Amino acid sequence: MMANNSHHALKTVHFIAFVLVIIGALNWGLIGVADFNLVAVIFGDGAIARTIYVLVGLSAVLMLYTEFATMRAGSEHQRPARPQSAPG
Repeated sequence: MMANNSHHALKTVHFIAFVLVIIGALNWGLIGVADFNLVAVIFGDGAIARTIYVLVGLSAVLMLYTEFATMRAGSEHQRPARPQSAPG
């Protein structure tokens, strides 16, 4: 039961990180296209907006880490078998 709860918690954290990365990407798209910072408009230029920017950055790091860990684990399972040397 405990493993199931921790797995659910990790899925929740990963989902929140995913949403924050999407928000950050959309915000940067708006800045690039229209010079419009939606986070700053909603939350101002204070501590709340800075906290959101930090959370978006940390979420991106988490997403990178989990993606590379998944890719590495997948490549370890797909490695071809080493050829056996001929006896003798």
